[in-house]
Amino acid sequence: MKDKSFLDSRLKTEEIKHLAETARLCRGDIIKMTTLAGSGHPGGSLSSIDILTTLYSYAKVDPKEPFHPLRDRIIISCGHISPGVYSTLGRLGFINIDDVISGFRNEKTLFEGHVVRDVPGIEWSTGNLGQGLSAGCGFAIASRIKKEDWNVFVVMSDGEQAKGQIAEARKFAKKYNLTNLTVIIDYNQLQISGWIHDVMPQNIKANYEADGWKVLETNGHDYKQIYEALREGAHSKDKLVAIIARTTMGKGISFIENKWEFHGKALNIEQYKQAIKELGLVDDLTKYSKRREKIHPLLLGKRPEEKIDIDVGTPFIYGPEEKTDNRSAFGKALADIGKRNFPARFDAKQAGGNVPGKNPLAVLDCDLSTSVKTASFANNCSCNFLQGGVQEHNTATVAGALSTEGIVTFFADFGVFGIDETYNQHRLNDINNSNLKLICTHCGLDVGEDGKTHQCIDYIGAMRNLFGFKIIVPADPNQTDRVVRYIAKERGNFIVAMGRSKLPIALAEDCSPFFGGKYEFQYGKADILRDGNDASIITCGAISEKAIKVSDSLKTKGYSVRVVNISCPSDIDKDAIRQAANTGLIVTLEDHHKETGLGSIVAQVIAEESLIVKFIKIGVDHYGESGKPEELYKLFGMDEAGITQAVLSNLKK
Repeated sequence: MKDKSFLDSRLKTEEIKHLAETARLCRGDIIKMTTLAGSGHPGGSLSSIDILTTLYSYAKVDPKEPFHPLRDRIIISCGHISPGVYSTLGRLGFINIDDVISGFRNEKTLFEGHVVRDVPGIEWSTGNLGQGLSAGCGFAIASRIKKEDWNVFVVMSDGEQAKGQIAEARKFAKKYNLTNLTVIIDYNQLQISGWIHDVMPQNIKANYEADGWKVLETNGHDYKQIYEALREGAHSKDKLVAIIARTTMGKGISFIENKWEFHGKALNIEQYKQAIKELGLVDDLTKYSKRREKIHPLLLGKRPEEKIDIDVGTPFIYGPEEKTDNRSAFGKALADIGKRNFPARFDAKQAGGNVPGKNPLAVLDCDLSTSVKTASFANNCSCNFLQGGVQEHNTATVAGALSTEGIVTFFADFGVFGIDETYNQHRLNDINNSNLKLICTHCGLDVGEDGKTHQCIDYIGAMRNLFGFKIIVPADPNQTDRVVRYIAKERGNFIVAMGRSKLPIALAEDCSPFFGGKYEFQYGKADILRDGNDASIITCGAISEKAIKVSDSLKTKGYSVRVVNISCPSDIDKDAIRQAANTGLIVTLEDHHKETGLGSIVAQVIAEESLIVKFIKIGVDHYGESGKPEELYKLFGMDEAGITQAVLSNLKK
């Protein structure tokens, strides 16, 4: 592993010649793999190849140790230039170039159409343009928190500069003075629909300068200029550097240069042969075609994952007489974890300071710290609290990238922002195997007077689409406290959804806190809040308190109603559903869209298990109005009277 990025002040003549020859070979690789696959993006790959070969040759990265903890992080924001990236990595020894050419865009390999993190040398799976700079900010913050010396380089396209998330990331990087972060933009001025100035006019240089960046302009095909610009970015200590590298789309192949049609169009065989001849390379496509027919699944070096070692402390217990909200319980537990892992207050300008040997902890917020209850953590552990302002898209991606670096990362937001607005960012986080703890407050009709624009009623329905996210909806402050401590020490993506209002503590039949005492949260296990034989109410979240009251009330009338709390709807306890079905009636109750949440999941279990049971769903069936939560619940038949009527009217006569 090199000691530092871009050590020498300038390139030697023989180095320039070597880069030119490497790029020539890469151009041939690009044409071969896209032609063989019959698809891909040759235009931008060819325009950026001189940038890529220079960057990967002189950054602090090593093909023999591609996952070295002190390596530089290279983010390819414009993931469609994967042919250029894969060919560079192949020629530099990170991967086998023959495997790449024959296996590009083949389902048996990892060489997908857009770059993926599974390939050594690639730090972030991209393709959704505009997210790479945010990921770069996350990696740059990680180096600071971990007090490790490495640079972050973000390769970007010009067309994606129109994305709003990039503007957010530029400001975030400036606020936190992330001078170990360098941007280089492939400025070929063409995108899939034509000239960037026609598709969406923008002043890239002025935008970066307005946000406090130093902008360098260079010839993106001149290795000397590329090297010196990247070196200035790598060694800058007082300025954020963005490089605008002027390039030619399709560079190196005369008949496709400056032709926007080849942004995402592979060459046909006749064009391929002409291109290979211009490059002075051997036409060996037949060899790779035969190899592709016999391709076998490839296993590349597995990216190491750090074990999570963090002191989560002992849960607080909220007694029967207390009335608080789940978000406050979250904030109190988070602050307690922070104090245990940061034994003293630290200066806001100094990152790190966690207990030696323990994983660092970071918390991100979007101008809602007093509402989502991260303020106490911020006050006690300010060095590891990141305030993203009203920049949900950027903050979600920063948090995701940060979490992949062994940093236990919490991102707290309102449901409509942290889930609905940033769904695509979390989808990409999930694809990148992040380790994010997403806390979303203000979910459901419980948001009340803020009205339909702020009542997140699809938090389960949306997030259960993401294969790696585990959904938890705690019932009361005691369970919330235990859930927060649980997810802090468990690897993986978690979404914890909760409402806004204060609520009573869930009590057992002996009037003790059900989730207090010796209760231990077990992911995927249902809680039987009340036993019963005549009917079952299956519920989740704070509204479970109403189900308990209905059960207790009906008991005085001679009815035995089971109450099942499902806190983990995405990995539902099927045995609990089978037992509930034995009562003959299941009523699901949720502060959520009743067709996409708990009710639909329970219905699926009933169908798959061929259970014979009458089934009723109670939940949200249209956008809510502004009003107090209790009044809204009444309108939707989700109050105690509505629940009671639904149970009694459907009991077996």
